[in-house]
Amino acid sequence: MLKNEEWEIENGIVLKKGRIYIPEGDLRREIIQLHHDTPVGEHGRRWKMAELIIRNYWWPGVMKKVERYVDGCDACQRYKNQSKAPAGKLMPNAIPEKP
Repeated sequence: MLKNEEWEIENGIVLKKGRIYIPEGDLRREIIQLHHDTPVGEHGRRWKMAELIIRNYWWPGVMKKVERYVDGCDACQRYKNQSKAPAGKLMPNAIPEKP
């Protein structure tokens, strides 16, 4: 029996506010991968990706899980725009005058 009006069971699927509840396990990561790593997801930014996931699914901490996944994505880290100016040319260290 569900304790709150936010929750309901429809055809054996647990829903919270109309979104499918995903229990703890590998399915959560798989949903994130499908929204991020596929050509449709195109390694989207965390807010856009989270918005797409939250439209249909819910679990506690979904935003943090998406954030961690995007921050750990190798391709996203390599190809994202850098907001810092380039460091410039390397300069040799000054030669010390005393030992």
